[in-house]
Amino acid sequence: MNQPVIEVKNLVKRFGHFTANDHLTFSVEKGEIFGFLGANGAGKTTAMRILCGLSSPTEGEAMVAGFNVKEQPEEVKRRIGYMSQKFSLFEDLTIWENMRFYSAIYGLSAKVFKERATRLLRDLTLYEERNRLVSTISLGWKQKLAFSVAILHEPSIVFLDEPTGGVDPITRRQFWEMIYEASSRGITVFVTTHYMDEAEYCHRVSIMVDGRIDALDTPGGLKKQFNAANMNDVFLALTR
Repeated sequence: MNQPVIEVKNLVKRFGHFTANDHLTFSVEKGEIFGFLGANGAGKTTAMRILCGLSSPTEGEAMVAGFNVKEQPEEVKRRIGYMSQKFSLFEDLTIWENMRFYSAIYGLSAKVFKERATRLLRDLTLYEERNRLVSTISLGWKQKLAFSVAILHEPSIVFLDEPTGGVDPITRRQFWEMIYEASSRGITVFVTTHYMDEAEYCHRVSIMVDGRIDALDTPGGLKKQFNAANMNDVFLALTR
């Protein structure tokens, strides 16, 4: 059996007397699309920051891509991609310049950058637009471009923090097709979303309540467990 790419055991994060993450335990397999759900303030962002090597746990252990997030945060950062809910590319640079900038951060050679950026932009049908300023393209295209940049260096894991916020339903569906394609290539996708229909697209889903993981299963398993017609009903049953 393969080693999980994310393995979390009894993870605790406290800020003074406040416990943001309360003994989280879960694992994520290679190529899995793992949904990380919870209401605002449930502790999702705190946990994601720890898994990205940006914060240290108070107690417990978290291993990401084979590295300890507390002891080896820089090794973790080299092996992950990240896309925030707020658009993270530079509006005053062109599409191509943004990709070249991030490829330099990731340490890609000029040859590898050109090959990957060309392929990704052709897949997006944006190659002919590569010299346009990012500020001139729509939000939906920006989000799809930001995802492509996040996986430009072919990371083991990509963390997506509410990546489809504010985009139309058609673009959301196209975005999820990109997620499935990345997953099929073995990239693990760790995604937070507040759209309950998107939880149905994940292989497994965890739902956080008050800093704890109160449920973790496949969408079908959770609906059966809570006798619910859809993931929205599961979420309401847990968070009421």
